Amino acid sequence: MSTRTVLHEADIARALTRIAHEILESNKGPDDLVILGIPTRGVELATRIAELVTRFGGRPVAVGALDVTMYRDDLHRNPTRTPRPTQIPGEGIDDKVVVLVDDVLFSGRTIRAALDAIKDIGRPRAVRLASLIDRGHRDLPIRPDFVGKNLPSARDERVNVRLAEVDGIEEVTIES
Repeated sequence: MSTRTVLHEADIARALTRIAHEILESNKGPDDLVILGIPTRGVELATRIAELVTRFGGRPVAVGALDVTMYRDDLHRNPTRTPRPTQIPGEGIDDKVVVLVDDVLFSGRTIRAALDAIKDIGRPRAVRLASLIDRGHRDLPIRPDFVGKNLPSARDERVNVRLAEVDGIEEVTIES
C-alpha cells in the first residue's frame, strides 16, 4: 500500500479561505448564514470556515453540527459509528441559508442523509454544500457549491483528511 500527501497544512488553509470568500460572495454577505459541519472532521472544517466568514464578513455567523448517522441508507453495509450530538444554533435554520460542510464528497450518500436530517429540524431558505475534497464517483446527483480541491481518484483508493483538532496533524492523503 502506498500513501501520498496531496494537501499540506498551508494548502488546507488556502482552500478554506477561498471557500469562505466564495460563501460570502454567493450569499452577498454574512446575513442569514448557518454553517453546519458533518461529524467528525466536517465539524472542525465548519468551525474554521465560520471563523473566516466572520472575519471577512464583519459579523458573526452561526455554526453547528449535524449528525447524519441514523439517516444513512447504507447502515447495513457499513459499521455504524457512534452518533455525535447534533448542535443547531439557537436561532434555528428556518428561512436561513444553510451551508453543509463535509471533509470528503464521494458517493453523495452522506449529503443525502444530511438533507433528510435537515428536513426534521426546520425549513431553510436554501441549502448549499462545501467540501474540502471532491473525489467524484457519485451514486447520487449531488455536487458541491464550494470545493477546496477536486481530487480524481480510483474507487478503491482511500482519501484521508487529517486535522490538527482530531488527529494532531494537518494533511490530506491518498492511499492506494
